[in-house]
Amino acid sequence: MSSVLQGFTKSLAMTFVSEIGDKTFFAAAILAMRYPRRLVLAGCVSALIVMTILSATVGWAAPNLISRKWTHHITTLLFFGFGLWSLFDGFKGDGGESEELAEVEAELDSDLKANGKATKDNNSKIEDENKKEKRPFLTQFFSPIFLKAFSINFFGEFGDKSQLATIGLAADENPFGVVLGGIVAQLLCTTAAVIGGKSLASQISERIVALSGGMLFIIFGIQSFLTSVE
Repeated sequence: MSSVLQGFTKSLAMTFVSEIGDKTFFAAAILAMRYPRRLVLAGCVSALIVMTILSATVGWAAPNLISRKWTHHITTLLFFGFGLWSLFDGFKGDGGESEELAEVEAELDSDLKANGKATKDNNSKIEDENKKEKRPFLTQFFSPIFLKAFSINFFGEFGDKSQLATIGLAADENPFGVVLGGIVAQLLCTTAAVIGGKSLASQISERIVALSGGMLFIIFGIQSFLTSVE
């Protein structure tokens, strides 16, 4: 039970500081301004849950492929590496307007134009969304909006710092606790992004988030380094 709790706590803290101000966080906030929040939240959370489970599964399987001692050492190096990376990003940042927020917004705008949606009348868009909301729940669940939110967040997490850290954490901690902690953190962050929208996203200091996350990774690295593995 203690191992599950430890994995849950570490995963919750690590995922939370990694996802706040992350690319997928900003994407969820911007999408929620343009489409029904319920569909955006369902798509984003579903993608992040699937990615968390997949990452934890890879981490859980790693000790079966190579020795647990080596996976422990690799995880320790990952924590220190991500910690130094985050601290570097935090110190070099100017604390001004989020560049990542502007980048995500520009990408979504270009995507809308490429699909011919940028020129549509806003009133017709609202009418279409209202019609979709009147459909049965299962039909809504597989709407284009849900799939768009799912794909943006799912592929946005591939190779991301939080994904690699989840793999490393699941290799060193109880994978069930890691999955639970990751899902709770993803749900909290994504819900805040969807409800708060761009106004909340633009107020987040990426510098503070990066420095906080870097310190947390360093702490996890030190703890992992001091933990002996047979």
